[in-house]
Amino acid sequence: MIDIPRTLRILVVDDDHAVQVSLALLLKQSGYAARCCDGAAQALALLAAEPFDLVLQDMNFSLQTSGEEGLALLAAIKERHPGVPVLLMTAWGSIALAVRGVQAGAANFFTKPWDNLQLAHLVGATLQLEAPSPTRVTRASLDAQYDFSNIIGEHPKLLRVLATIGQVAATRAPVLILGESGTGKELVADAIHRNSPRAARAAVKINMGAITPSLFESEMFGHVRGAFTDAKLDRRGHIACAHDSTLFMDEIGELNRADQVKLLRVLQDQRYQPVGASRSEQADVRIVSATNQELAELVAAGDFREDLFYRLNLITIRLPPLRERRSDIALLASHIVSAVADGYGLGAASITPQAMEWLSAQPWPGNIRQLRQTLERTLLLGGKSQLTQADFIGADQRDQAGAGNRLGVDGMTLEQVERHMIEAAMTQHQGNISRVAKALGLSRTALYRRLGRHGLGSAEQEAGA
Repeated sequence: MIDIPRTLRILVVDDDHAVQVSLALLLKQSGYAARCCDGAAQALALLAAEPFDLVLQDMNFSLQTSGEEGLALLAAIKERHPGVPVLLMTAWGSIALAVRGVQAGAANFFTKPWDNLQLAHLVGATLQLEAPSPTRVTRASLDAQYDFSNIIGEHPKLLRVLATIGQVAATRAPVLILGESGTGKELVADAIHRNSPRAARAAVKINMGAITPSLFESEMFGHVRGAFTDAKLDRRGHIACAHDSTLFMDEIGELNRADQVKLLRVLQDQRYQPVGASRSEQADVRIVSATNQELAELVAAGDFREDLFYRLNLITIRLPPLRERRSDIALLASHIVSAVADGYGLGAASITPQAMEWLSAQPWPGNIRQLRQTLERTLLLGGKSQLTQADFIGADQRDQAGAGNRLGVDGMTLEQVERHMIEAAMTQHQGNISRVAKALGLSRTALYRRLGRHGLGSAEQEAGA
């Protein structure tokens, strides 16, 4: 007997009849079966009565515009039908609301009006990535299929990330990696490349925030001899070096709008023209980008191009912060301590159970990067093979004593904290931009932008940097 795959069913929830008709037609043309309804009550009734593979839902179903109706429906769907993925639809003015929805469990979102081709790709990718697995995914089963070395943990949220990497690695689909600083975005990019058919060639990695606008074209596309004053030799750009490989663009949110246009042209047809050259060249490049910012919110604010955003985020991977996968802290800590001890030639090292409990209870705003720094510092200062809770507390107290008056942030907004930190670093390093940027963990370009945003930049500082 031939097993004929059933038509995938999609539920559209929107109180606008025109939206229902448009989406139903697009879905039908794409090979799906669509059902439509006007609001939350009907949607939940249909989901209880019939099987659906995906839900496309609006954020408002009445005269309200707060989006709370949409978030409430999303919560109800995730509670009653956790295996059914949800795509949210919203207007650009409500991007922040859509981001809240994604953080609450939605698979992704799209905006009205939508581009039919882009939406069809998003629906297809979501159905593929969210398809239920016949067996429970475990770290062992994933490691048996893919190479995830250097990514430590087995929390369900991390396993979901690893499963997504495994599904998309073999394709050439562009991937956008989102996550707070220190969550391991570069490790995920490495894993995507390592498990792809392009793994034989080294990936090319660029910090987009470190490329100054005046050098963007030369750095990305290369130049020919004589193209400008200092161009004494031909130089291949990052795009050419990444041919038949992966181009990892970190801090993509720091790219200015003028350079975004130049990058978009390359992503559209994979062609580029070196500075000073008379003809363009072709490159086969797989794009992976990362940022700790919400690109969708930058688009809504006019700081990032909408068309480039859609070129980059066909597949979006969100890394959970360390506080959302506390069960992995012990595994991470043991791995890091062993690696650090081996790297410094200190012999075997371990952490007591009480110290491990203490580590697992900490907030870790700096995520894995902060955890590693804490472990490394304590291991070096303690001079012991077994670290106790007192060792970690003692190292932290020594840090506080060395830092003098710590910055008090009670009652301050994030913007105020950032300004205060920059001002303190500028004072400490006498306005030396390179040293301030290094101390704050920023590129010079990223620091200049923050100085401008807070009204702290000056020509004298730039001249003396």
